[in-house]
Amino acid sequence: MRRSAVLLAVYLLFLSFTLFTHSALFVGSQVPAEDQGRVSSGRAALVLAGATAGIAWMSEIMVGSIEPMANELGLNNVFVGVFAVAIVGNAAEHSTAISAALKNRMDLALSIAIGSSIQVALFVAPVLVLASLWLGPGPMDLAFPAGLVLTVLLSVLITGQVAGDGRADWLKGVQLLAVYLVLGLTFFFLPSVSSH
Repeated sequence: MRRSAVLLAVYLLFLSFTLFTHSALFVGSQVPAEDQGRVSSGRAALVLAGATAGIAWMSEIMVGSIEPMANELGLNNVFVGVFAVAIVGNAAEHSTAISAALKNRMDLALSIAIGSSIQVALFVAPVLVLASLWLGPGPMDLAFPAGLVLTVLLSVLITGQVAGDGRADWLKGVQLLAVYLVLGLTFFFLPSVSSH
């Protein structure tokens, strides 16, 4: 529980950094004022609430259909959670990042991908752990096997290497896809093990 509280605190500091104290670092190209559509705060909140409810409903349907399929195909839980659910669950972010990359907006594409990962690691996972105290069959924790921790570490190092020089080309894209494929095959062929 303490780890979750620490991660949530880091996420709040991250939000403060990006939205308030250092927001100038995160300003992209601006759309001319006449091209911007004005939407009231109430309408935006209503659309957000409706989208959230729709996503929650679709997530329940997805999880309910993935579990029997994974059992039938003999897929282990780690592969399903790390790859299948992640790809389907983040399809909107993936399509937006690809669209931005096709328009040669690599800064935006990378920001979408990294921002989504930060949000899951620092916000979604800790909130789920804390919510498991009241919901679900039992409390969850943030104790991961060494292999998963190593995978996250490698992913962070590779992301830093790719984003560090400020350039993008097709070879980097192929290399990133190769890393993703290797990790996917590794998790696919892992033997199924119980969580404890």
